[in-house]
Amino acid sequence: MTMRRTSTDAGLRAGIILLTGATALIHLQLNFPDPVFMLNGLGYLGLLAALYLPVPRLVEQDAVRLALIGYTALTVFLWVVIGERTSIGYADKVIEIALIVLLLIESRTARAHQRFS
Repeated sequence: MTMRRTSTDAGLRAGIILLTGATALIHLQLNFPDPVFMLNGLGYLGLLAALYLPVPRLVEQDAVRLALIGYTALTVFLWVVIGERTSIGYADKVIEIALIVLLLIESRTARAHQRFS
């Protein structure tokens, strides 16, 4: 099924890529070479690649989007429970919450496109 892409879709995608890249970069460099932070950053990059790279899909894009939302929410939750209260930590949580919002908007937009195509 072919979906028509709008400038809103492109803007959402660009925002999601930018925010995911930013939080991945923060986690990759945070406490380097701590494997927990590095794996968290690599997890963000892997889910982003699964969401948008034009490779044969192993799973539905909706499932990947949901996984990225859950992954991000878990990261925020764990920071609230055990994270250090630093300025970079707070900035990253703002990025992650904005990422969740954009992913939810994109999900809703994708469902609307599917209904009308």
